[in-house]
Amino acid sequence: MNKYRFFEDKFGEATPQTLASLLEAEDFSSVYAYADNINRSVHGDIVDIRAIIEFSNHCRRRCAYCGLNSINTKVRRYRMSPEEIVETALLARDAGYKTVVLQSGEDLYYTKEIIADIITSIKARSDIKITLSCGERSLEELSLWKSRGADRYLLKHETCDPSLYAGLHSCGTLVERLSCLRTIKDLDYETGSGFMIGLPNQTSQIIARDILLLKDLGCDMAGIGPFIPHPETALKGAEPGSTELTKRSVALTRLLLPHANLPATTSLGVLDSNEKRSIFDCGANVIMRKVTPSNYVRLYEIYPGDIKVLDVYAERRELEHMLVSLGKIPR
Repeated sequence: MNKYRFFEDKFGEATPQTLASLLEAEDFSSVYAYADNINRSVHGDIVDIRAIIEFSNHCRRRCAYCGLNSINTKVRRYRMSPEEIVETALLARDAGYKTVVLQSGEDLYYTKEIIADIITSIKARSDIKITLSCGERSLEELSLWKSRGADRYLLKHETCDPSLYAGLHSCGTLVERLSCLRTIKDLDYETGSGFMIGLPNQTSQIIARDILLLKDLGCDMAGIGPFIPHPETALKGAEPGSTELTKRSVALTRLLLPHANLPATTSLGVLDSNEKRSIFDCGANVIMRKVTPSNYVRLYEIYPGDIKVLDVYAERRELEHMLVSLGKIPR
């Protein structure tokens, strides 16, 4: 039986127009149900828990929505040493995490050799999977890190609309971002991208094209979360994104990418903790948890939020209990 039959019969071919009309539909319940069915058929009730280490909040970019932008003079900057990064990753593995996400601002202090040595050190002492999220980097850098054992690379495109992208990023172009993503895919990384919901001047048509771009890129994972304004950015006065529209976008992405890893993003929980739970009925199968050391974790503020600091083991157990209460199997 064709798993897309429901989608094809009711909505026809997935085009920007059909997806946009779905995003705007008064009743979305049948799509949520179908996305949940597809997710269960591929992933069962398993939810993978990923550990995030935010190892640097230095960034050379000036993105209009991000609290780590290079012109924000109020943020207290930090960098973790390679030894701290490795030890934190190993602690996460001991706590039960099977994947660690090494995330930073676009900080060129960490050369290709430094990051390569971090990867080598972690892999030599554990079997944990490594996802990198360090911004746009060169073919030479990306290739070296893949050869050292990096498994995945996450680089969100944020918006597929060239005009909207240009207005948000005075420090880069959409062409450059997409070129880097295609390089990542060509290097055989498990490739992740994603975008924000609720950016100023964003339309349903743009969101629909964002979803189709994930499919075009062949993404293995995609982070879709609501925009949250930060007080030290150009968009400080903008309205936050819709949690409902975020969930609808995740559900439609599940229809088009049945095997992809789709996380319940941290930003969704910032706006509404209940929505972060309910998204597991809408197609999501992954959740992230910060394991950044406590002396750094509050300094990595892409958007404002109340960060609860527990030890790595307690954080993991708390998340497992929450997932079990939802009828899910944490992994």
